Amino acid sequence: MFEGHEGQKAYMLGQAPGVVEGEERRPWRGRAGQTLRRWLELGEDEFYATFYCASVTRCYPGRAPAGGGDRTPAAREQELCAFWHEWELQLLRPRVIVPVGGLAIRRLLGLTSLDAAIGERFEHGEAVAVPLPHPSGVSRWMNALENRARLDRAVKLVHGELEALEAS
Repeated sequence: MFEGHEGQKAYMLGQAPGVVEGEERRPWRGRAGQTLRRWLELGEDEFYATFYCASVTRCYPGRAPAGGGDRTPAAREQELCAFWHEWELQLLRPRVIVPVGGLAIRRLLGLTSLDAAIGERFEHGEAVAVPLPHPSGVSRWMNALENRARLDRAVKLVHGELEALEAS
């Protein structure tokens, strides 16, 4: 599952579609997507017009066996889907990439710590990557005050990169 069109210069990479996304056949439709759009202060139409939306895996992975959210896609599932976002990045050549959540950040940038990633700007080929935490209610990362400040910095960086895109 993905949503986008040729010519988009901002690319968002998430983890995997959820239940609502599977039903509606569109990424970032559930509660996490609502939270993400609120963080970015983008209405629904503006969000989808701005970002080519893709994910590390393209299918709903199912519920986590212990409950508490969706199952993290297995390494093999990630590998089987890797060609999709690799091809998209080659074809689209986005100028801004926003990996959302630990899995997407690891796959794109090789970083394993949200603390080291969120609120920072990274070069990724010819693009700039600005990671965001996953907006899932299951994540407890946002409970720490210093992490909210990291999110605020990250959102400002995303807006700055999008403004630079518009100016070019």
